[in-house]
Amino acid sequence: MAPPPEYFKTLVDICRRHGILFIADEVQTGIARTGTLFACQREGVTPDLMCVAKGITGGYLPLAATLTTERIYEGFLGRPDELRTFFHGHTYTGNPLACAAGIATLELFEREQTLELLQPKIELLARTLAHRIAILPAVAEVRQRGFMVGIELLCEDPAAGLGHQVALAARRRGAIIRPLGDVVVLMPPLSISEADLARLVAITASSIAEVAVGHLRAAA
Repeated sequence: MAPPPEYFKTLVDICRRHGILFIADEVQTGIARTGTLFACQREGVTPDLMCVAKGITGGYLPLAATLTTERIYEGFLGRPDELRTFFHGHTYTGNPLACAAGIATLELFEREQTLELLQPKIELLARTLAHRIAILPAVAEVRQRGFMVGIELLCEDPAAGLGHQVALAARRRGAIIRPLGDVVVLMPPLSISEADLARLVAITASSIAEVAVGHLRAAA
């Protein structure tokens, strides 16, 4: 379920009042996936710590980073005898090749105005989902945040595996999509063309309709 409006602002306010750090996991939502560079920007909140990965290199190499406020960073500064150093690390920390891929991705974002060009595609996706997916009898709800979509299917028997069946039907039509139980997930690449985006939604709609008909026949 998508959180209601003002949910995260309320959560941050509670954390601030009680001296609790607010940590945002933006591994999946970060780097423009929700239509802004970070999902926190959409929600109007500033976390104390933020985890980012995946999209930071455009998927070319694995790279993750933890961002924090200056106040938390300063908590690890001091004389050697104070032992305030952040000692945690691992073998691949600061991998130069992965970091170079991350820098190149961010430069490409800025040079090609990825965020700006993404907005009309987000609107197209919303319109297409409404016209092709939300109207299907087998669909309970369509949730969208930018280029993240969850299509919840109506299913009385979770063991039927409708989400998995839809993914297989879509694969036969030439698209790879992901099921999470009875929720079909669409996360198209940010660089997808409008034509391919419309085709992806059309394939998903046809696949859901096919599986729904088969499920009704089996139930009968």
